[in-house]
Amino acid sequence: MMKRKKKVECCVCKAQQECCRLGAWIDLDEAKKILTLGIKGGDFFHLEKDDSFPSGYKVGTSIEDEPCTFITADGLCAIHKINYNLKPTTCKEFPYENGKLSSIAKHLCVVVKSKRKK
Repeated sequence: MMKRKKKVECCVCKAQQECCRLGAWIDLDEAKKILTLGIKGGDFFHLEKDDSFPSGYKVGTSIEDEPCTFITADGLCAIHKINYNLKPTTCKEFPYENGKLSSIAKHLCVVVKSKRKK
């Protein structure tokens, strides 16, 4: 019998901001909707063509290796606080990507890191 892996439960994590410390790539159409929220300090960078995103374009939520610009002083996501439905798909799905554990999860996700040490 194959052993099932436990799903990572982000809502119980005490360090949720850790996975956002490098920002994220999100779909351009999602970014346009988020801009309507008028979040002070939140911005998008590096527009790039990418056919793996629904609109065909992606934008980043940070510059270089900086944290996501939507992280608030208390370490939580400003988008999530205002309207969870507008939180980017890539952010909602992390540490998973296309149904599998993301290759960067072992570097950013506190829960994944702690499971690897056991």
